[in-house]
Amino acid sequence: MELIDGKLTSARIKAEIAETVAARVAEGHRAPHLVAVLVGHDGGSETYVANKVKACEACGFRSTVIRREEDVTEDELLGLIDQLNNDPEVDGFIVQLPLPRHINEQRVTEAILPSKDVDGFHPVNVGRQSIGLPCFHSATPAGIVELLKRYNIPTRGKNCVIIGRSNIVGKPLAALMMQKGIDATVTVCHSATENLAEVCRQADILVAALGRPGFVTADMVKEGATVIDVGTTRVPDSSRKSGFRLSGDVDFENVAPKCAYITPVPGGVGPMTICTLMQNTLRAALGEVY
Repeated sequence: MELIDGKLTSARIKAEIAETVAARVAEGHRAPHLVAVLVGHDGGSETYVANKVKACEACGFRSTVIRREEDVTEDELLGLIDQLNNDPEVDGFIVQLPLPRHINEQRVTEAILPSKDVDGFHPVNVGRQSIGLPCFHSATPAGIVELLKRYNIPTRGKNCVIIGRSNIVGKPLAALMMQKGIDATVTVCHSATENLAEVCRQADILVAALGRPGFVTADMVKEGATVIDVGTTRVPDSSRKSGFRLSGDVDFENVAPKCAYITPVPGGVGPMTICTLMQNTLRAALGEVY
C-alpha cells in the first residue's frame, strides 16, 4: 500500500507555480490576484479562506479577503460581485460557501463571470467541462485527477466508481474521468443505488465523496484498488485541543491494507483542492481559458 500524499504534491505544484509567477514578474507583468469574499464567521469557511491566503503567498500571488457580515443582503452581495467582475486588477475570485439562508447561492454563482470563476462552479464552466472545452475545472475533482496523474495511477479502461453525486465533486469528477486522455469507465453511485457494496467491489479506482465518516468499509473494496477519500467531517474528539478531528468517508485502518494506493484524511485531497484553485488563478491571469 502506498499513501497518496496530497500535502507534498500540492507543495511541489505551488513551487512550480511560484517559479512561473516569478519569471513573469521579472518580465514586468503583475502578479496574479485572487479575491475571496467571506460572508459571516463560519469556522470552516474562516479556515479555508486562511489556507487560500497562505497558498497565494506560497505561489507569489496577491490575495485580498473581502468580508461581509451575515446580514448582508443578496443585492449588496451581487453588487460586490459586479464590481469584482469589472475590476481589471482581479484575475479571479471566489465567494466562499455556504452562504446565509436568505441568499440564493445559485444566483450568486451565476453572477460571477465565467472568466473569473476560478472555483469552476459557474454553469458555463461546468458545461464546457462536460464536452471537453477549455474551462476552469472544479477544484476538488481536478485535484483528484492531478493526484492520479502524478502518482502514475492507470486510468485508461479502468473502472472508476464514485460514491456521491454532488455538483461540487461527484458530477464534475465523473465528467473529468470520462474525458479523452483519462478514459476511465465511470459509475456514479448515490442513495438510491442498489447493491452498493457489490458495485464498489468492481472499482479499480473508488472515490468516496458523500460526507459520512467511515462509510466505506473493507468489504466494499477489492484487493489492489486505489481509494480516494474526499470526506472531511468534523467528529468530536476530547483528546484534541480543538475538540474535534477530521474524519474521512473511508474506514482507513481496515481499508488501507487492501489498497495499492489510498489518500489519508487530512493531507490527501484537501491540499489539492486549494492547489487547483491556484492553478486556475494562474490560468486566468495568463488568459489561457477565456
